[in-house]
Amino acid sequence: MGSGQLNGNVNGNGGGGGGGGDGVTTTSGSSSNSNSSCYNNSWLCKWRWPQQQQQHVAKNNNNNNNNNNSLKGGGGASFGGRRLVLSSSGYFFVVWCFVVYVFVGFLYGWLALKKPYTVAAGLSSFGCQEDSEGSWSIGVFFGNSPFSLKPIETANLWRDDSAAWPVANPIMTCASVSSAGFPSNFVADPFFYLQGNDLYLFYETKNSITMQGDIGVAKSVDKGATWQQLGIALDEDWHLSFPYVFDYHGQIYMMPESRAKGEVRLYRAVNFPLEWKLEKIIMKKPLVDPFMINHDGQYWLFGSDHSGFGTTQNGQLEIWYSSSPFGPWKPHKKNPIYNGDKSLGARNGGRPFVYDGNLYRVGQDCAESYGRRVRTFKVEILTKNEYKEVEVPFVFEASNKGRNAWNGARYHHLDAQQLSSGEWIAVMDGDRALSGDSVQRYILGCASVAAVGILVVLLGLLLGAVKCIIPLNWCAQYSGKRSDSLLTWERESMLCSKVRRFCSRLNRSASYLQGKIKPNTSIGRLVLAVIFVAGVALTCTGVKFIYGGNGADEAYMWKGHYSQFTMLTMTFDARLWNLKMYVKHYSRCSSVKEIVVVWNKGEPPKLSDLDSAVPVRIRVEKQNSLNNRFKLDPLIKTRGVLELDDDIMMTCDDIERGFQVWRQHPDRIVGFYPRLVNGSPLRYRGEKYARRHKGYNMILTGAAFVDSQIAFNRYWSEQAKAGREFVDKFFNCEDVLLNYLYANASASKTVEYVRPAWAIDTSKFSGVAISRNTQVHYHKRSECLRKFAEMYGSFAGRKWEFGGRKDGWDL
Repeated sequence: MGSGQLNGNVNGNGGGGGGGGDGVTTTSGSSSNSNSSCYNNSWLCKWRWPQQQQQHVAKNNNNNNNNNNSLKGGGGASFGGRRLVLSSSGYFFVVWCFVVYVFVGFLYGWLALKKPYTVAAGLSSFGCQEDSEGSWSIGVFFGNSPFSLKPIETANLWRDDSAAWPVANPIMTCASVSSAGFPSNFVADPFFYLQGNDLYLFYETKNSITMQGDIGVAKSVDKGATWQQLGIALDEDWHLSFPYVFDYHGQIYMMPESRAKGEVRLYRAVNFPLEWKLEKIIMKKPLVDPFMINHDGQYWLFGSDHSGFGTTQNGQLEIWYSSSPFGPWKPHKKNPIYNGDKSLGARNGGRPFVYDGNLYRVGQDCAESYGRRVRTFKVEILTKNEYKEVEVPFVFEASNKGRNAWNGARYHHLDAQQLSSGEWIAVMDGDRALSGDSVQRYILGCASVAAVGILVVLLGLLLGAVKCIIPLNWCAQYSGKRSDSLLTWERESMLCSKVRRFCSRLNRSASYLQGKIKPNTSIGRLVLAVIFVAGVALTCTGVKFIYGGNGADEAYMWKGHYSQFTMLTMTFDARLWNLKMYVKHYSRCSSVKEIVVVWNKGEPPKLSDLDSAVPVRIRVEKQNSLNNRFKLDPLIKTRGVLELDDDIMMTCDDIERGFQVWRQHPDRIVGFYPRLVNGSPLRYRGEKYARRHKGYNMILTGAAFVDSQIAFNRYWSEQAKAGREFVDKFFNCEDVLLNYLYANASASKTVEYVRPAWAIDTSKFSGVAISRNTQVHYHKRSECLRKFAEMYGSFAGRKWEFGGRKDGWDL
């Protein structure tokens, strides 16, 4: 505080009912007048614990006792000579509540949010950080026209080296860019540049270190299925995005958004695609998402200028025209074309395209959130004096998987171009969360924590540990010379006066609550329990919002590709409740392409009865046989099949991890329930036996990934006929038979275990479990083990230990 050091000494008794006590304040220092005196008297407030605020009621002996209690149990802290006095009961109550709720939050985070395994390695430690702008990715689409686009997975492009059967969107993420050595938080604003059969993709990548946008470039020679990261094509000292690439007089030019620089800059490729030179600054305006087209012999520049007074952010569009891309540019007579409703698609959303002789502009609907969706407009009139466009429906296969889909929340950019074959290819970006999602979650989390603090005070009031809501004494009044008019104005408008009045009202409400709700009554105990439980719920909510991420169970990339699989379950009419829950949950998992329901008995449900985000196909069987689980099905379009019983519920992340491991070992049975078969005679035992003996050699196919081509053909081979007949006879052991068939076909490892975070058997709630008597069930399966060992040879000598994977997924 410079040369004026403050020393305060406060003497006085607290006032009752929120009133201030009489006291004398002394200050010393070289600056005892003006600033120091004003600061001390006007802004330093004396705080006391509420227990002291009723001391004026107590008389002689009580005053002495209270003073002794304050010395014994009170805690104090000095703030520039002022003293905060806390009573022991109130202090320990707050500390106790704090410890309890912190423990609850920690326990919830450990049980619900902490992964019992490590995240897959391979990403740069700097890449894919949570970003308030989003987690944008890029996908490829095909169609007979730009208005009938379908995602790349429908094209059924297969890549054997990554077990991508088929390749699925997104084809590029922050992970694929970061793993190539270019740390990125997200990729967005993609533009194609076609050279024969080679596809170049220019896109914005937000550098995870500099936190600004750069222009990256990748190349594909297989129709967009596989992309090679070439590097950073353009990196300036300011944010770059929207890399609009086009040809002009045999040269390749790029016009990225340089709004942060306040210019529209045109770059020419010196050594395509990685070396670019500034050719000309064509406009001194901070245009957003600008593009340039040649239409009817004239060049037209579309963009949004948000810098003007009265301009609507994301709701403004202007047009300029010139005879050359280098200008000079003249404004359109109707400028601004739009300036108002953000949902009208004013802001550009990609490259314009020509279809059936008509020009179409792509815009963004930013009403609900920035970049909520793409809208397309047919340009009917484009002259120097007139402009008219009408919206046309833009239809493509959007996902219904919410946050688990890479573009489930928004998609704001489209570049559609026609290949030499006549087919249309398009690239689009997407995000699984709305704009500002991370900031919004943090605010909600902090609000939940603050609400817990309010509930703690409320609990203290009702239990008598806290005597009032706001434990403060009044601010000392300024003692300098003032006119009567100034004194009157201060009394009416000073912040301290308003705060005192507000606190008095709150404290009166506290007394009212204490009079109405008695903790020693049944109703009082119920109220206390409800408040405590509400605090627990708010604590968990706060922890989830702050530390739980965006809540998405994302797919895992393997060797540069994402893929999809088919889910298959076998059930009958008595388990319809399980099936409905099963379909609703698993259809939202990111990599699920289709759900096939093998219906063994009874009247099958209508598809409308099932709430699914993916196609569901019910395959009604003529015979009630467990062999139907592995029946050859030519309608299954993926090689990866997850055989999962309809009474098993686990997280989508567990499913995605299992799929990732299966793609690494597609020749194995990869599942979640390990067993160890050994001993003489062979006996079937549960997972605990396998863990005690630290190994496994069989995976139950009630929850396992298999290669549909390998597994189904083996199961229905002539060699397996006797085994299938035995399964029908015992109505059991189809999963055991498949394990024997795999082991018989290879001397190497044929099974792989993935530990789920948790799994629930829903048949216990519905009362329709198939294997109700565990002892009888295990006895039957022991007989199966011995019978199949006679048929196909025993694999009891094989054993693979838990914890063999570096990622810890099999612990």
